[in-house]
Amino acid sequence: MIPSCEEKQKNVLALFSECRSATAKYEKIIELGKSAKPLAAHYKTEEARVRGCQSKMYLHTEYHDGKLFFKTEADALISQGLGVLLTAVYSGESPETILQCPPRHIEELELGKILSPSRTNGLASLYLRMKQEATKAIQKRDSPQRTK
Repeated sequence: MIPSCEEKQKNVLALFSECRSATAKYEKIIELGKSAKPLAAHYKTEEARVRGCQSKMYLHTEYHDGKLFFKTEADALISQGLGVLLTAVYSGESPETILQCPPRHIEELELGKILSPSRTNGLASLYLRMKQEATKAIQKRDSPQRTK
């Protein structure tokens, strides 16, 4: 069975279960950043850039079989790890799920207390872009077909 958005958030939270301090959480985020696969160079375009991030971050989106798939890359490991926190939850979800399932795991991890305001803003910007991609996918899917 495919895990729901909420289950995916619980899985991400479980990764941090041993993190008792802000430093441990920060190190876990960096570890996640190191584990992420880089984007192909041709996906790193100005259009794919996530505005509002302290570092240079790219979001690549694909739409297949009613699901959105996300990949991110950033030039800073902390930002890359933050990207993983969102892609692990939202990649492979329907556009509606992305719009209706807020990233509660981010709040539960209390990242706002340990990240700089610019990193927090970057994380919010990335989630906003994912929601925008979901909205575009719905509009494209639901637009009336051309008549002959």
